[in-house]
Amino acid sequence: MKGNMHLFNGGNILPKDGEALYYGPVFSRNEADFYFQYLLEGMPWENDVAVLFGKRIETRRKVAWFGDRDFEYTYSNNSKYALPWTKQLLTLKERVEYLSEESYNSCLLNLYHDGSEGMAWHSDGEPDLKENGAIASVTFGAERNFAFKHKGSKERLSLPLAHGSLLVMKGPTQKYWLHRLPPTKKLKGPRINLTFRTICERT
Repeated sequence: MKGNMHLFNGGNILPKDGEALYYGPVFSRNEADFYFQYLLEGMPWENDVAVLFGKRIETRRKVAWFGDRDFEYTYSNNSKYALPWTKQLLTLKERVEYLSEESYNSCLLNLYHDGSEGMAWHSDGEPDLKENGAIASVTFGAERNFAFKHKGSKERLSLPLAHGSLLVMKGPTQKYWLHRLPPTKKLKGPRINLTFRTICERT
């Protein structure tokens, strides 16, 4: 499947048990360059934490978290509280909602400084998230491969996520598939990833 992903234009790249729709670049090069610089310099980035072999460690990867209100979002036994949207982030959210025909109330931003930083296999199945809700992933900066692995059959596939591109995961994807951002020694430039999602209201 590698190398032909630009042909999908919103088509499902998963062969079964979910939907992962790759739209390719949905921002012009000038727009993508502008947002990349704005996000790199204008976000309140802070180091993320992860649990490895039972120990909490601080990652080099940095994150920022925004939402309609101060949602609490917990993953890896770490809770974050959403900051209010900026004007630019709201503009991005509106574009993504229009293209994906979905709505979102929050966004987790990730900053990978270079190719040595990545994410291990995981699925976004936290109880705070809307069940089977759409997660829209926008990439700015360095092009990186993004990989999927089926939890049952172990089938794998990957695709390069281009500067200014949009990938939408929806339906039962998180139930049946893992995904990751593999590290690579070939890339030196930073990548910023915005994952728009829906947090459920707690009662």
